Amino acid sequence: MNTRKPKRIGILTAGGDCPGLNAAIRGVGKTAIVNYGMEVIGFTAGFSGLIEKEYVQLKEHNLSGILTLGGTILGTSREKPYKFVKEGDNEKPELIKNNYHELSLDALVCIGGNGTMKTAERLMEEGLNVIGIPKTIDNDVWGTDVTFGFDSAIQIATEAIDRLHTTANSHQRVMIIEVMGHHTGWIALYAGMAGGGDIILLPELDYNIRSVCKRIEERFESKKAYSIVVVAEGINHPGEQSAGRYVAEAIHTYTGIETRETVLGYVQRGGSPSPMDRILATRYGAFAAQCIAQGDFGTMVAIKNNNLITIPLNEISDRLRFVEEDHPLIVKARQMGVSFGDE
Repeated sequence: MNTRKPKRIGILTAGGDCPGLNAAIRGVGKTAIVNYGMEVIGFTAGFSGLIEKEYVQLKEHNLSGILTLGGTILGTSREKPYKFVKEGDNEKPELIKNNYHELSLDALVCIGGNGTMKTAERLMEEGLNVIGIPKTIDNDVWGTDVTFGFDSAIQIATEAIDRLHTTANSHQRVMIIEVMGHHTGWIALYAGMAGGGDIILLPELDYNIRSVCKRIEERFESKKAYSIVVVAEGINHPGEQSAGRYVAEAIHTYTGIETRETVLGYVQRGGSPSPMDRILATRYGAFAAQCIAQGDFGTMVAIKNNNLITIPLNEISDRLRFVEEDHPLIVKARQMGVSFGDE
């Protein structure tokens, strides 16, 4: 453990953007500057900025007024510096190490999702003092109860579902809404429940499209004028079309009922963060600065039962936080008649 009080730290945001990144930058920076007297620099465009040695000095005034802003003032990228290391190309990791030392950094804060935490672990193994902050709208980073960005995403998705109800009812249609979630169904589950979805399809639960169609027919036979189907983009489906399009075409083919799909897409990742995400990102950021001051490196900040903790980065790698089939919300949903297509 490095017990020397850090003097200079770097911050970067990597991977996909999401609401709350600026709140996290602000939380780290203001706490580091005001409470610990540290110097803070921000690398532009994720790990690309660290490779190219492109950065900006972050003073307290630079961090004012950004709490409510979407996106990231530092910019981001999907640069993976270790992508070609197995083929013998070690140039980027070497550049990162050299720049880290040339800039006299005492610590590096990496704000990102699963890929970012994996890179942070590799940098830790190279001897850099690293700490991670988990963000992703997918809420699938292992080791923490929730990532910032998730609450904002489900609010956006829920509002979209709310609006589809009126159109579905007016035209007596089946409305499919596809939400993000390549590997996990957290957004689909929470937005589906909050928006009153009748059928929710998750990547974690095997579904039968005939069961989905049967439930739609049963609803129409019982004089329910319309149905809302919430689909995670990562559900298993044949063909090259989107998951939402596949489900919509299958329902129309098998039932003859008019069906329309809406793919929500990148709208879920944009705009101002929700109040809960602002608070969570701020808590994460401030706690990360505290961990740096205490020399707690090689970790990711996390939240468990509303308590802030740290988890070793090497425990997080190659693990995802999946929706379990006995998740309490799934259990309650089934008791209320919501279908997950696996009946």
